[in-house]
Amino acid sequence: MTATLLEQSEAHAVAARLTDHLPLPGLTAHPAAVAPERLAGARAVAATFVGSRSAELVLAFTGDELVSIGEGAPLASPLDVLRPALERASDLLGDGVLGELREATAVDVLGEGATVFELTGEGRTVGWFAVRLRDRAAAAATDVSSRLGRISSVEMALTVEIGRTRMSVRDLLSLEPGSVVELDRSVGTPADVLVNGRLIARGEVVVVDQDYAVRITSILDTADGVR
Repeated sequence: MTATLLEQSEAHAVAARLTDHLPLPGLTAHPAAVAPERLAGARAVAATFVGSRSAELVLAFTGDELVSIGEGAPLASPLDVLRPALERASDLLGDGVLGELREATAVDVLGEGATVFELTGEGRTVGWFAVRLRDRAAAAATDVSSRLGRISSVEMALTVEIGRTRMSVRDLLSLEPGSVVELDRSVGTPADVLVNGRLIARGEVVVVDQDYAVRITSILDTADGVR
């Protein structure tokens, strides 16, 4: 895979979208070159965006920032907390799907071919954000079906969602066996089918050999599936 740099204005827009949705208020993103020695001890999170343009998105944090993010959401992992911000940032790359987040070594993933931004807040460096984009000319010259064939064996998380609700931390902590949580769906409403967190279809929940399953009733267009 050949790597190329995003145009600076586009890369800056992606970084700005990310900082707007990170659970660390007051962050700003500035273009920067990162010396390897500054990454010593930094913890990174990476995810691959596959779509009309494929890219690698990387977040690296200094010190214990990644740990503190997890402590701020005790019922979720730091990767779950960071995913919405990376998804919103990747939306600016066009149609596609953001793969599973994974922890990585910062010095390995913030390398050549990446557009890097330093993330600062309260007068100090919090971490770095980088985008490594696949070469546009190479992507245009490759047949779409061929490109998809290269990732056809990649496993993706499919989730069936029957409804959602919002509640305060107080109500969440008061849950106990026997509690009833009311969802935002009526009985008989189709369940949402999501791939890596993106809505792609709707269906009805059925039982097959005593296991729950979902019967697909409609496949959504890309525009309809954006959440």
